[in-house]
Amino acid sequence: MYAILEAGGKQHRVEPETDLIVEKLAAEPGDKVEFDRVALVEREGKVRIGTPWIKGAKVTCRVLSHFRGRKTEIFTYKAKENIKRKKGHRQPYTRVRVEKITVGRSRTKKET
Repeated sequence: MYAILEAGGKQHRVEPETDLIVEKLAAEPGDKVEFDRVALVEREGKVRIGTPWIKGAKVTCRVLSHFRGRKTEIFTYKAKENIKRKKGHRQPYTRVRVEKITVGRSRTKKET
């Protein structure tokens, strides 16, 4: 079983009991987080695709830690003007563990 979810503007393929690194979340380590923007779920060979999201589907995760990524250096200059600027940036991330993937029941119209 796996799912494709959206978090932080990026799509991730997740399976239960795996770790995932996403953009920083406003949650403390040990908290549970639910992602409800699920685009695809595969279970026992059957695939459900959302348009754009699957209603009732969610991925439950537990926050493990927060950390910052590698430094990206930004260097700008203007030729012949002796203007140079060097900056750095470290993106904050959150590591989460996927606990379970749930899909809501699909309702169908009764035929009369």
